[in-house]
Amino acid sequence: MATSHRKETRRKASVLQCFFFFVLGALAMAASMAALHASSSASSSVWRCSPLADDDPSSSQVVDGGGEWGVVRTRGAQFVVGDDGRPFYVNGFNTYWLMVLAVDASTRGKVTEVFRQAAAVGLTVCRTWAFNDGGWRALQKSPSVYDEDVFKALDFVVSEARKHGIRLILPLTNNWDDYGGKAQYVRWAQAAGADVNLTAGGDAFFSDKTARGYFRRHVTAGGGGGRRHVTAVLTRVNTYTGVAYRDDPTIMAWELMNEPRCFSDPTGDTLQAWIREMAFHVKSVDPAHLLGVGSEGFYGRSSSPARLQANPNAGAALVGTDFVRNHRVLGVDFASVHVYPDNWLPAGATQEAQLRFATSWVEAHIADAEGALGGMPVLFAEFGVSAKAGAVFNATSRNAFIEAVYGAMLRSTRRGGGGAGALLWQVFPEDTEYMDDGYAVVLPRAPATAGIVAAHSRRLQAFNSRCEWSCRWGCNRQRNTPEMTKEADVV
Repeated sequence: MATSHRKETRRKASVLQCFFFFVLGALAMAASMAALHASSSASSSVWRCSPLADDDPSSSQVVDGGGEWGVVRTRGAQFVVGDDGRPFYVNGFNTYWLMVLAVDASTRGKVTEVFRQAAAVGLTVCRTWAFNDGGWRALQKSPSVYDEDVFKALDFVVSEARKHGIRLILPLTNNWDDYGGKAQYVRWAQAAGADVNLTAGGDAFFSDKTARGYFRRHVTAGGGGGRRHVTAVLTRVNTYTGVAYRDDPTIMAWELMNEPRCFSDPTGDTLQAWIREMAFHVKSVDPAHLLGVGSEGFYGRSSSPARLQANPNAGAALVGTDFVRNHRVLGVDFASVHVYPDNWLPAGATQEAQLRFATSWVEAHIADAEGALGGMPVLFAEFGVSAKAGAVFNATSRNAFIEAVYGAMLRSTRRGGGGAGALLWQVFPEDTEYMDDGYAVVLPRAPATAGIVAAHSRRLQAFNSRCEWSCRWGCNRQRNTPEMTKEADVV
């Protein structure tokens, strides 16, 4: 009995010791995770994980944070989600033609397939067109006249994205002739008697009153009233979910235009006035969602000589845009940049030169978003290089370019910086290669690329999750130790 009693006493003591060390370990883990807010730099700025002042309790969580689906917002130079304003770093992709494929029942499944494959490697945001102006399978067949079947296809895209935990960025028209774009609006204005022409490639879209009015009515149900406008994009009620687009947190952001340029006015004044007008118009109807310009990030005539040196070529300063000026407009919530060294650099640029440019281009825009723009998230909404036969890169060496962009983004992420995310151009489901522009990545057929994408997703998710966990302890930003920075690289 005495021996059994001693054994029982030792057993109980052992249990208490285990519990004691478990508690100590948990407290140490909490302290370590709290410190993960900090960057690997020597910055000592404070970053409080406190709620946004105007947070809506109904949109408090996000799927990848383990809770409800909520609207993405900005705080300073970051995207945030949740009542406590947790950082939301983005690893995303472009598949611009989803709406068109969803129209036909025989190809609709490809929408589900690409979302499923993207989600499997941790991609959380998709950028896809919310327009097709005139022409084949047009969403907007003529000003404010829509094809309901095509609108239902866009409804399906939004609904399927939500099912797979993927948010959407939706540009509202195109600078280019593909899918109609600004030139189609000018043609419609001509047909209505406006004194405009297409000699400047559709640039009259930015200044002509009739064309601008058509775009405003396409965006919202306002600006003209009447029953024929009830299907305008922002006020559209999704036939699958019953939720109006402007109320749907699946939509992360709107973009005014894909890659706006105004060659006819290299001063940038014409495009700047259009951005101001349309940003105000969109926000007057949908103040909840984020709004971007959709620009490529070129520095224009209003930029300093030092900034102009960052451009890929001299002509980039003459397309009527300016990265800093365009993103200082009231109502614009984040900066957008594209990265195409193979298209932009002079012919003959080597792989090494293109990789150097990509890294410096990303870093320059992160610095300007944090500095000149007063602390604004910057999203690299398209990045890619062609792997067509004869191109500088092929499907294997392209991985070095993807890793270069991801590396620059991760360096910003580690310090809580303004590099808010990057979206690969572009991800294709299988058996759609007939639409390949040379940039397509079919994830199941590119395991090395898929592995790189998945690894980057895990790194970003580690930061998102650690920030979420530590925010619940009311932590402040502290200086990271080298060990913490190294730990973030382990996935």
